[in-house]
Amino acid sequence: MGHLWSLRKPQGLRHWLLWLAIVLWAAWFCWPRPAIAAAVRQSISIDLGNAAGELRFFPNQLRLKAGQPYELTLRNPSPLKHYFTAKDFSDAIWTRKVDAGGVEVKGNIRELELRPSSEAVWQFTSERPGQYDLRCRIAGHTEAGMTGQLIVE
Repeated sequence: MGHLWSLRKPQGLRHWLLWLAIVLWAAWFCWPRPAIAAAVRQSISIDLGNAAGELRFFPNQLRLKAGQPYELTLRNPSPLKHYFTAKDFSDAIWTRKVDAGGVEVKGNIRELELRPSSEAVWQFTSERPGQYDLRCRIAGHTEAGMTGQLIVE
């Protein structure tokens, strides 16, 4: 009985609460956890046109895995400006950031404009499987064949 009485004393209660906190912290800290492997970002690239001025994406189709982080490098080696437009695709991914011309952009990116000889790096994780259309929306470019597909499996 004397032992239980000590819990009713303010000093005894604080003592037990301190020991309980230490035991819970030690249990949490030492408890085995499953190994979480950090997914390695896979590098891929697409050229918007080429030096000869062809209106195509090179390659014009990419296959991606859902849940996989990617670093997509977009380059425009052509003498014309181009757009990388993939609205539905941008809704199906989580964008970490886009680096372009010394500027870092975050949030939902629906379209990127690349001027001649420019480059942008888009870091994202694909989330929803599906087939997503890609196009350059500059007048005449889509009609000339500057289209593609991004397939998330």
